[in-house]
Amino acid sequence: MSAFIIEGLCQGCQRCVDACTRGAILVFARVANVNADKCIECEECVEVCMHGAIAFRENLEVVQKND
Repeated sequence: MSAFIIEGLCQGCQRCVDACTRGAILVFARVANVNADKCIECEECVEVCMHGAIAFRENLEVVQKND
């Protein structure tokens, strides 16, 4: 499972882009996008996201229930 961007929370700050060692995240139109083929599930992006805008698909249901 690759990282998933919760678009409503993403501020386009690019901290996740800088943290991703595989270049799997890019920002387009002020919203991060994850290339699932490059994501290695290291969770570095989750750690640096100040807005809680990144989750992994298996954890997404938990995030949505806590909103």
